[in-house]
Amino acid sequence: MLVTKITTPVRTYARPEHDLTPEQLQAECNYIRAGKVMKKLLEKELITEDEFNKIMEECRKSFSPYLAALY
Repeated sequence: MLVTKITTPVRTYARPEHDLTPEQLQAECNYIRAGKVMKKLLEKELITEDEFNKIMEECRKSFSPYLAALY
Protein backbone atom coordinates (compact mmCIF):
# COMPACT_ATOMS: atom_id res chain seq x y z
CA MET A 1 0.00 0.00 0.00
CA LEU A 2 1.27 3.46 -0.95
CA VAL A 3 0.69 6.27 1.55
CA THR A 4 1.18 9.89 0.52
CA LYS A 5 1.64 12.66 3.03
CA ILE A 6 -0.25 15.84 2.13
CA THR A 7 2.07 18.78 2.65
CA THR A 8 0.04 21.60 1.11
CA PRO A 9 -2.11 23.62 3.48
CA VAL A 10 -5.84 23.06 3.50
CA ARG A 11 -7.77 25.92 1.92
CA THR A 12 -9.82 27.94 4.31
CA TYR A 13 -12.55 30.28 3.23
CA ALA A 14 -13.43 33.49 4.95
CA ARG A 15 -16.71 33.42 6.80
CA PRO A 16 -19.04 36.34 6.39
CA GLU A 17 -18.93 38.81 9.25
CA HIS A 18 -22.34 37.59 10.29
CA ASP A 19 -24.51 34.60 9.58
CA LEU A 20 -27.29 35.07 7.07
CA THR A 21 -30.81 35.34 8.41
CA PRO A 22 -33.46 33.01 6.97
CA GLU A 23 -34.82 35.97 4.97
CA GLN A 24 -31.38 36.75 3.52
CA LEU A 25 -30.86 33.11 2.66
CA GLN A 26 -34.24 33.01 0.92
CA ALA A 27 -33.32 36.16 -1.05
CA GLU A 28 -30.09 34.45 -2.14
CA CYS A 29 -32.02 31.39 -3.34
CA ASN A 30 -34.57 33.52 -5.18
CA TYR A 31 -31.81 35.51 -6.87
CA ILE A 32 -30.02 32.35 -7.99
CA ARG A 33 -33.26 30.82 -9.30
CA ALA A 34 -34.13 33.98 -11.21
CA GLY A 35 -30.64 34.02 -12.70
CA LYS A 36 -30.96 30.42 -13.87
CA VAL A 37 -34.33 31.08 -15.50
CA MET A 38 -33.04 34.23 -17.20
CA LYS A 39 -29.94 32.37 -18.41
CA LYS A 40 -32.13 29.69 -20.03
CA LEU A 41 -34.23 32.36 -21.73
CA LEU A 42 -31.05 34.00 -23.00
CA GLU A 43 -29.67 30.69 -24.28
CA LYS A 44 -32.93 30.02 -26.13
CA GLU A 45 -32.70 33.55 -27.56
CA LEU A 46 -36.06 34.52 -26.08
CA ILE A 47 -34.43 37.60 -24.54
CA THR A 48 -31.44 39.65 -25.65
CA GLU A 49 -28.24 40.04 -23.66
CA ASP A 50 -29.20 43.65 -22.94
CA GLU A 51 -32.58 42.53 -21.59
CA PHE A 52 -30.86 39.84 -19.53
CA ASN A 53 -28.53 42.40 -17.95
CA LYS A 54 -31.40 44.80 -17.18
CA ILE A 55 -33.49 42.03 -15.63
CA MET A 56 -30.60 40.82 -13.49
CA GLU A 57 -29.93 44.37 -12.35
CA GLU A 58 -33.55 44.61 -11.22
CA CYS A 59 -33.21 41.22 -9.50
CA ARG A 60 -30.22 42.50 -7.55
CA LYS A 61 -32.30 45.48 -6.42
CA SER A 62 -35.34 43.35 -5.54
CA PHE A 63 -33.61 40.51 -3.75
CA SER A 64 -30.59 42.44 -2.38
CA PRO A 65 -28.50 39.27 -2.37
CA TYR A 66 -25.52 39.28 -0.05
CA LEU A 67 -23.39 37.28 -2.50
CA ALA A 68 -24.47 39.05 -5.72
CA ALA A 69 -20.99 40.48 -6.18
CA LEU A 70 -19.74 36.94 -6.81
CA TYR A 71 -22.10 36.33 -9.75
